[in-house]
Amino acid sequence: MGSESQLKYIDIGINLTDPIFRGSYHGTQRHEDDFEDIIQRGLDAGCKKFMVTGSDLKESEHAVEIAKAHSGLCYATVGVHPCSAKHFDEHPDGPDALLKSLKELAVSAKEAGHAVAFGEFGLDYDRLFLTPKDQQLKYFEAQLSIAVEVQLPLFLHSRAAAEDFERLLRARLNELPKRGLVHSFTGTVEEMLRIVDMGFDVGVNGCSMKTEENIEVVRAIPLSHLQIETDGPWCEMRPSHASAKYVKDAPPLPRAVKKEKFVKGAMVKGRNEPATIPHVAYAIANIKGVTVEEVCEAAWKNSIKMFRLGETVE
Repeated sequence: MGSESQLKYIDIGINLTDPIFRGSYHGTQRHEDDFEDIIQRGLDAGCKKFMVTGSDLKESEHAVEIAKAHSGLCYATVGVHPCSAKHFDEHPDGPDALLKSLKELAVSAKEAGHAVAFGEFGLDYDRLFLTPKDQQLKYFEAQLSIAVEVQLPLFLHSRAAAEDFERLLRARLNELPKRGLVHSFTGTVEEMLRIVDMGFDVGVNGCSMKTEENIEVVRAIPLSHLQIETDGPWCEMRPSHASAKYVKDAPPLPRAVKKEKFVKGAMVKGRNEPATIPHVAYAIANIKGVTVEEVCEAAWKNSIKMFRLGETVE
């Protein structure tokens, strides 16, 4: 379906702050730190830029540090994930102190060119056991207010919360001209079209293509509003997913082994990483009935237009 060497990708959602990318699983070091190998495998697969997701203040600081250490290659997002929104009320100096620190980090990292988006933040009603709805709503609104001050594109999360998510987002639209994207999208076709109508892009990864319903949504996403991601170490594409039949012509992935049998240079089974992003692009292309070149070119242009990432759109 095209020469793999000519294709280039941007992984707009990769959780490189996760200890699993350093060989640490649930607090236990299971194998050597292979972080730089992961970056290199991504580069070898054609992934030219990595957007490192910040999911709370500490992880956002870590994402910025990764961006500093890999200048021109990695860029950070700064925000607090809805599942971590309880951190605001748990902060020893109160929620305002955490909001202030978050804003200061976003502003300084934006000025330095290391942060390209504000987020990941939003609403997640699938996991209310992690943070209750009232806290999620309160701190989604609070972070939207910070976003208005910071003026970065938004990196948004919405799970089973479309009505509240869209209502709160729509209320601030006029103050957020840079818009942004809803990443790891798993909503309905109707929800997707409303997101696009508001001027936002849609991020697609393995979790966006698990079911036949998901496939119909991906088929309907306009190329003009599509961006692609892995969301590693999660959201890997699996043979049991509806997407499996759409990757038959994709290039083979690097060798993968179980973490107990770690070999330097190999991927780890069950740990998604940027090197798998071609499979996301090929699946989208086959679902939409277009060439993978069209998908890659559209996604690249959309990501650069929105986040810059040290590039200009030709």
